[in-house]
Amino acid sequence: MVQPCPFVDVSGTPYERGRQHGAAVPQRVRRSIELYGGQLGELGYDAAAKSALIGEFAREIEAFGAHYIEEMRGIADGAGVALEDIIMINARTEVIAKARLVKNRPVEATDEHDDGCTGAIILPERSASGELIHGQNWDWRAECAETAIVLRVRRDDGPDFLTFVEAGGLARCGMNAAGIAITANYLESERDFTRTGVPLALIRRKVLEQEHLAFAIKAVATTPKACSNNMMLSTVKGFGIDFECAPDEAFPLYPQDGMIVHANHWVGQIALTKIRDTGTPRVPESFYRDWRVKKLLDEAGRKLTVDDLKQAFFDDFLSPYSVCRPARPNEAGNLSATVAMVIMQPAKGIMEVAPLPAQNRVFTRYSLTEDPVLLAEAAE
Repeated sequence: MVQPCPFVDVSGTPYERGRQHGAAVPQRVRRSIELYGGQLGELGYDAAAKSALIGEFAREIEAFGAHYIEEMRGIADGAGVALEDIIMINARTEVIAKARLVKNRPVEATDEHDDGCTGAIILPERSASGELIHGQNWDWRAECAETAIVLRVRRDDGPDFLTFVEAGGLARCGMNAAGIAITANYLESERDFTRTGVPLALIRRKVLEQEHLAFAIKAVATTPKACSNNMMLSTVKGFGIDFECAPDEAFPLYPQDGMIVHANHWVGQIALTKIRDTGTPRVPESFYRDWRVKKLLDEAGRKLTVDDLKQAFFDDFLSPYSVCRPARPNEAGNLSATVAMVIMQPAKGIMEVAPLPAQNRVFTRYSLTEDPVLLAEAAE
């Protein structure tokens, strides 16, 4: 039986929140470190060189937000691990890419990026409840089901938020008490890793700290990045927008017929005239994953439910290269899978998560205000 993601509820100062996080799930934090911590050694970095490299990122993160480093320090102390290991969890893509550039080794996306993801936003006019629905399948290493948690952060300095994240991380996808939600999908372009940028995890965290969508958009669209990424934003007020982000530019996509669906290939016509999509060798099935989700949602009718979105995300068309991916080897030799299905209803303040949904249809409901509830198994 697949176990639900542990629920971690934290409050207080950034350091105190981090310490509570690390102390609650130390084994999962250590498992996150195991998954990513050895990569620098494989590139020929000894302990001193590793510390120096990660120290550079610590200073850059502190410049973006000193409280992020404080929270990471708390996580490290709570879990009994080194701060540099927590920084690595939060900036692995950027750290490994820089390490490769320093060593004059080609940056290989197969080592750094999530394998995929399919995301969707359903606006109120297409929702049976009249409330916005925002969700995603997160595709990455199957072992990340052993590191995933749902973190609730109760803040004195802004809106509370819920995030589905790897233990030790500050944010992945999530929503906040102001009704802002974010999911993100892998994208790739020829501009990747040609410049430094803020780690993607911290941009997502910055979004979840915002009271107003305008400032969430600012965080996504204007923060410099080291690599491409697709970020989907929504507000409980009834609006959603997708940003296909190159490291130095962001291209907006607006809802069509009350929905946005995005997988892992560039679709904006302006973006495609300016950048080259280099991700196709990694995710060729992306070209039909978003099509399948749109098709299934349209076939479900004009007024869509949470169950309709779940059924679209459970799609096994052309499995194992499907919307809902069973565990299979990827190009890097890792076992890849849909690690989790995450469905958010910001108006209700709830997030439903099913780990490894290709083999498990049991969701747990997490809330901004209440304790988690295990739900009945979703229908076939």
